[in-house]
Amino acid sequence: MALFESLAIATELKKQLDRLRPISPEMERRIMQKFRLDWNYNSSNIEGNTLTYGETKALILFGQTAQAKPLRDYLEMLGHDEAIKYIEEVVSQERPLTEIFIREMHKIVLKEPYQVDAKTPDGKPVKRWISIGKYKTMPNHVETKTGEMFYFASPEETPAKMYDLLKWYEENHELEDIHPVVFATEFHYRFVRIHPFDDGNGRLARLLMNFVLLQKGFPPAIIKTEEKQEYYKALQQADAGQLEFFFEYVCQQVIHSLEIMLKGANGEDIEDPDDLDKKLQLLKARLGEDVNSKVQIRKSPEAIKEVVERSIKPLLNVLDKKLQGFDTLAKSRTSVVSINENNNVGGIDFITSLKDALIRHINPILDNKMAFSSIKFRCYYDGLINLQKSINFVGFTFSVKFHDFSYEISGDGIKKPITRRYDHVLDETEINKIVNALGTHLYNVFEENLLKEE
Repeated sequence: MALFESLAIATELKKQLDRLRPISPEMERRIMQKFRLDWNYNSSNIEGNTLTYGETKALILFGQTAQAKPLRDYLEMLGHDEAIKYIEEVVSQERPLTEIFIREMHKIVLKEPYQVDAKTPDGKPVKRWISIGKYKTMPNHVETKTGEMFYFASPEETPAKMYDLLKWYEENHELEDIHPVVFATEFHYRFVRIHPFDDGNGRLARLLMNFVLLQKGFPPAIIKTEEKQEYYKALQQADAGQLEFFFEYVCQQVIHSLEIMLKGANGEDIEDPDDLDKKLQLLKARLGEDVNSKVQIRKSPEAIKEVVERSIKPLLNVLDKKLQGFDTLAKSRTSVVSINENNNVGGIDFITSLKDALIRHINPILDNKMAFSSIKFRCYYDGLINLQKSINFVGFTFSVKFHDFSYEISGDGIKKPITRRYDHVLDETEINKIVNALGTHLYNVFEENLLKEE
């Protein structure tokens, strides 16, 4: 999506949100609490903090700590949360963004001086103290994957460049021709290029970017830890002079936050499932499992009969109606139903439907409570109208296989077998998807044979 389209969406969502204001104080608190938790966890985790989302939530909301996690990680998480609260306070008081404020934020985030591993100019390992609230006194350039050095501002340049950054901010922050998302994102990028402190520059850049967004009435942009490679890639593109990619990336995060706020303003649930929960739900959906059910129904004559009655018969009923549209293209249609792949139990004449074939030949077996491994359906047409020469098979086949805990539907035109648990009843959407796949395959076979005759 082009940047101008994303900015237009963000602007429209902001207008919709403004029309719903004032949001109830309780909902405002709930929304901001969610943003705080997501913001604290993701921004800290991107920089190497080891606390999980659950541990972050337990710490922020209940003051609980887990064992075997570094004390430094807890201090930084608490500092980051304190910084967010400080931002809210400064924004609500409409206080300006200043260098003093930025240095104070650095103190709040990092909490206290600490030591890190470093190297001397000749490559010897040493320990170096990280100062808080003070601009760097040593270079903090980084070596890229290609072995090249990427240069930030030198310690000598940093005070003047920070002065210029705040001057740029003052001269532009009220201009209406600069979109707030673009302005906040550019501040982030300009700050990162200076890298004014010994450590914590990434967290502070995101905090300050969101400070500007909140000043402008927009929600914070939450950069998720699982998307940090996309985030870094967008920053690298900006380093190469393509700032639009970074603007676009941040704008998408703002749009997501606006959508959360709109949900809250409309009284909808704003909670997102944990990322692992999402993946687990998707996996269960692929396996055809009801995520709310823990019951595992094992294959049995009763389970098979339930599937046939509640899922296969409704499927065949819809399929038979679809096949009527093909009947005028041939002299006859034959339906065959088999069990266990090769055991043919019925050849039915033209007017008999697949559903009737099932009822006539499979129901007695089910009534006798006999289990089997599969039902195979074969439908074919003979004597295509105006077609004189002999042709290959014109029709389709599909099967229902019965496994230990699930049944599986496959067939011509169905690209991937559909697996469902025994307690899952096919809904209308699933039935139509299967019928359309079989019907499309049949149409293609008809078209291929009829075109050969022309």
